[in-house]
Amino acid sequence: MDKKTSIISKQIARFRGWVQAAATLLTNIHLPNFFKGKIYQGNGKTVCVPGLNCYSCPAASGACPIGAFQAVVGSSKFKFSYYITGFIILLGVILGRFICGFLCPFGWFQDLLHKIPGKKFSTQKLKPLRYLKYLILLVFVILLPMLVTNSIGMGDPFFCKYICPQGVLEGAIPLSLGNAAIRSALGKLFTFKSIILITVVVLSILFYRPFCKWICPLGAIYSLFNKISFLGIKIENDKCIGCQQCTKACKMDVNVLKTPNHPECIRCGACMKVCPKDAIHYQFMGKDMCIHKHKGTK
Repeated sequence: MDKKTSIISKQIARFRGWVQAAATLLTNIHLPNFFKGKIYQGNGKTVCVPGLNCYSCPAASGACPIGAFQAVVGSSKFKFSYYITGFIILLGVILGRFICGFLCPFGWFQDLLHKIPGKKFSTQKLKPLRYLKYLILLVFVILLPMLVTNSIGMGDPFFCKYICPQGVLEGAIPLSLGNAAIRSALGKLFTFKSIILITVVVLSILFYRPFCKWICPLGAIYSLFNKISFLGIKIENDKCIGCQQCTKACKMDVNVLKTPNHPECIRCGACMKVCPKDAIHYQFMGKDMCIHKHKGTK
């Protein structure tokens, strides 16, 4: 492994917070809409963003892939189903759960909450809960919208409507603050989802990314591609001394030495930053992420 590869990988990991902030801003670029109490409805909304970001957020620049997928999964009348499915698969194949670690606004929100000082708890003993997100994906994102439909063959976006706290955080709360009509229309569903949001906020302070680990169906989809995605994590066995510092640093409960590209890995780079021998790095399509100088240059 070229030393530059390790340096580049560590720099990517070190600037992750800034990348997350930039991704969140680009995903919600129409900031003036927060003061108008209106939702951006331009052409950008026909395009999905990579991470979990509510369509109803006043500033949202694109559509949430889970919301868009739910809108078409139960109806043949829509023309974007293959586009949306293909978009999610394409991102999964290229990046895997790197999207969760670097490009998802709600993932960044949980990271910020976890930085709040206080006692933190490990989720090592709660690993079985990680399978819950696959059940939510199957039931609330696919089966219910497909099977429970109205008279014109349309199913509700069950996950977005009844579970996703991002809708309350980014949509209902800012819209209600700037729009009296929306504020007066809030009812029991808003109260119920507000309780979910508060629960996620509290859990995120105590545990690292509980929503990503246990609930998020988008993360469940991207996780299916982690082992085959173009972007991956490589362990240089000839440099590794088996100190296990990487596994100890992993907040997603991954045994980095055994399964560096485990479905739960969000490729945050924490393992790279603590490795004393620079034995861990990103690779793309099996090649080290390194910029080599041309021959003849100094």
